[in-house]
Amino acid sequence: MSTSPTPVPLQVGILVLDNDDTGGTAVKQILDSEGWRVRIVPDTQMLLSELKTGEWSLVIANVALIGVQGPAFVTLRELAAVPAADGGRVRVLFLIPELTSGQYIPHLEAARLPHVLRPYHLHDFLEKVSDLLVEVKAIEGPIRQVRHEFGALRKKKKQAGRNSMFASRDTFSYTDEELAEYERQESEASKSRRNKPRTNLGGSDR
Repeated sequence: MSTSPTPVPLQVGILVLDNDDTGGTAVKQILDSEGWRVRIVPDTQMLLSELKTGEWSLVIANVALIGVQGPAFVTLRELAAVPAADGGRVRVLFLIPELTSGQYIPHLEAARLPHVLRPYHLHDFLEKVSDLLVEVKAIEGPIRQVRHEFGALRKKKKQAGRNSMFASRDTFSYTDEELAEYERQESEASKSRRNKPRTNLGGSDR
């Protein structure tokens, strides 16, 4: 008797609009580590073309590339406005370069659109991404919490003026290489936990 194959869960797709190679690479590195499919596009034409495929659960867009009045912004605003309960399948997170915050934040807040300043703190960024993916049921629950001080990656903040993708919340900053090392360590720790034999939790504390 033949049986139907077990359905394979669809991979979460995240589309990133950014023409900053360093920033885009850092974002892709972090999101790739969660097992998600990430694609970076450098212009609005490619962005709109990719959106037509319906393969994306989240769009992360550098608002400086699209402004707040052009067709790409209107499209993203309309996608973000459709509630998940009404069939909305795509969420949008706008990246705002810090130097242009005064120009764009009032528009995004007036439209109640999710946004984050760049440079930004890794923990905050992942929380916003996670919340949006949960909203459209792309993931079942929030992704693992990133430790506030990033464990082995903790270090004193480097000299002021450093151009870092991820800003420090207090007195810490991290290079892209350090973030990659942290993600590698997290992945190895996760594998170790999965391979560890389970112990009986039922009667040891009675």
